Amino acid sequence: MMIDAAFITTTAIVVAAIIVLAIFFTLVPVTLWISALAAGVRVSILTLIGMRLRRVIPNRIVIPLIKAHKAGLNVEISQLESHYLAGGNVDRVVNALIAAHRANIDLSFERAAAIDLAGRDVLEAVQMSVNPKVIETPFIAGVAVNGIEVKAKARITVRANIDRLVGGAGEDTVIARVGEGIISTIGASVSHADVLEYPDRISQTVLSKGLDSGTAFEILSIDIADVDVGENIGANLQTEQAEADKNIAQAKAEERRAMAVANEQEMKARVEEMRAKVVEAEAEVPMAMADALRSGNIGIMDYVNYRNVQADTGMRESISKYSQGDQSPDQE
Repeated sequence: MMIDAAFITTTAIVVAAIIVLAIFFTLVPVTLWISALAAGVRVSILTLIGMRLRRVIPNRIVIPLIKAHKAGLNVEISQLESHYLAGGNVDRVVNALIAAHRANIDLSFERAAAIDLAGRDVLEAVQMSVNPKVIETPFIAGVAVNGIEVKAKARITVRANIDRLVGGAGEDTVIARVGEGIISTIGASVSHADVLEYPDRISQTVLSKGLDSGTAFEILSIDIADVDVGENIGANLQTEQAEADKNIAQAKAEERRAMAVANEQEMKARVEEMRAKVVEAEAEVPMAMADALRSGNIGIMDYVNYRNVQADTGMRESISKYSQGDQSPDQE
């Protein structure tokens, strides 16, 4: 029984030691601590344990700290840890600081951290400050005074302005401003031939306007890569205007024709109305004569003479129509 008790005690001690060691190695990255000591960076065990408790991955802090120390940068571990807790990329910020230090660019940790938290690639910005970037615009079309369309493509050489990276406009703004300058310069040209002959005027005019104001870049040069002649916009507009004027004239002519037809139909209706009135009046003549005979205003001989005159008139009209029908063209 004594042997069993000693065995159980020994086993419990071993298990407890294993658990304590497991917890210790879980909380304390010993290998990382040893690497920091070997690199000459003093990081205490309690600091590493505190990182674990604050849910900070020590590897994300200590390795960039070692790189910064080896590069000769004075960076505190608290700065790196606070930037990590703010959601920044510590390794990218340290790499940008090292690149700026090697290129003699004045860049503090606070500014680099602010640029990184603003969503910009601070390392790319430092590299662009050393090695300028070329932005190529699409074909931008403008119309000269003579109505000919001119298409130009430009290459913009820019360098990152670190002081304006936070709050400065991006590449799209630079391209839009350069495009606006190209369009206005082409529009001010009297002829498209002037643009084709001196394309450098476009770059000089656009560059003198200070288009990089308020942007995160500094424009070094604007080069016109290609110039093409497009359509004759003025002629097209005149053609479309002439077509529109023709359609308007046709519509007005059709309106006048419709009014004339309506007026003609109205006149025909009025003629028929007048004829109806004449027939109505003629129908009253026999009744009026009958009434005159009854009242004694006219005699029977007057009525006979009236009928003779009507018969004579009808005979003359018949003879006239017959003579006109038999008359030959030679006799005319």
